[in-house]
Amino acid sequence: MIEFTTPKPIQQIQTVVETVAINMMRPVSREMDENEHAIPWDFINFMHTAISSMGGTNMAPEEKKDEKPDAGADKKKRPPLGYQRIGAMVEMLSWGDAGMYLCIPGGMLGSAAVAASGTPEQKKRFLSRFMGDKPVFDAMAMTEPQAGSDTSAIRATAILDKDTNEWVLNGEKIFVTAGQKALEESDGFCVVWASIDPEAGRAGMRSFVVEAGTPGCKVTKQEHKLGIRVSDTVSIHFQDCRLPYENILGSPTVEKTTKGFKGAMATFDATRPIIAAQAVGIARATVELVKEVLEEQGIEIRYGLPRQKMTSIERDVIDMEVMVRAAWLLTIKALWMADNKIHNPKEASMSKVYAGDIVVRVTQKAVELLGPLGYSRELLLEKWFRDAKITDLYEGTGQINRLVVARNMLGYRGSQLR
Repeated sequence: MIEFTTPKPIQQIQTVVETVAINMMRPVSREMDENEHAIPWDFINFMHTAISSMGGTNMAPEEKKDEKPDAGADKKKRPPLGYQRIGAMVEMLSWGDAGMYLCIPGGMLGSAAVAASGTPEQKKRFLSRFMGDKPVFDAMAMTEPQAGSDTSAIRATAILDKDTNEWVLNGEKIFVTAGQKALEESDGFCVVWASIDPEAGRAGMRSFVVEAGTPGCKVTKQEHKLGIRVSDTVSIHFQDCRLPYENILGSPTVEKTTKGFKGAMATFDATRPIIAAQAVGIARATVELVKEVLEEQGIEIRYGLPRQKMTSIERDVIDMEVMVRAAWLLTIKALWMADNKIHNPKEASMSKVYAGDIVVRVTQKAVELLGPLGYSRELLLEKWFRDAKITDLYEGTGQINRLVVARNMLGYRGSQLR
């Protein structure tokens, strides 16, 4: 069952990451935002060393081998903490700076896709590189100019060349987070969604690992964004990009069902709660800053009073705190289910819907409460307001995730409820 006390291994990680957030992220947060696309190498190199010592950030639950039961006493085995550990790290790193968090090496969407759909050999081959001497980045490319939330509209193709036994990838992908670092700044990779049989619709959809330096793969554009400006978001063009046969994730056989597509979509069951954790981190930072400023101005939040006896500011702040806590509890539940290999698409989408919604509401309300100070650049609050919206957009917009929740609750297929 879910426990409401934070396990000691996660508490230890939170302590370390909080130190990083306070001393390495907050002091340069404004500078990184002002200098869009500048790569924070000092932070990246430090995090690579720190994360490697903590066991990495690969999006896969812990697997203990050859674990012997305790002699004598009937002790409970500690439940797996893989996704919960990552969620706690992401929440704290996003409390420091949401854009810089997206610059940490390893453990992003690409590795999540490999962890969700890859074979044991593929996991060893691609995920082990994150534990090397140099930082390695990964990304996932799904969105196309004509295919955003509607993944059935994806036109990128990967056709098998039977003479060479290679996949030939053609198409264009846009809004790829960390794509430039994955393909040009490290020995990384990008997981690309494409169809192996365009006439089969979603049944023909598969994921492919495109490694850095692969001929025919080119980063063509870097986006200028509202928020998370330090994180690169790029467009990638694939022209006769040849991939080894074994770089396909999942079965190469096209079946009448959408099993292959569903296997690829399982990636989001693990990563959507991670995005929710990012939203919670931004929202928590916001509430804490508002309370600090109010305290400096002699305004106390009087907890325990009936709402009708509170001031408007007190009610607003308490409502903000309640929303942040509720979002974190939803996130923890989805992460716990992922760790225990419990089917969680509904809970994963619920956590992202709610967290992505409340972080926008909380940051907006904070700007309102602090007035000109909140709107100015004197504080990081206006930056957090800009950073917040992305958590409601990427890895499935709030509208799409609401559909996922509704379909799971009502028992409808995608074709029955749009």
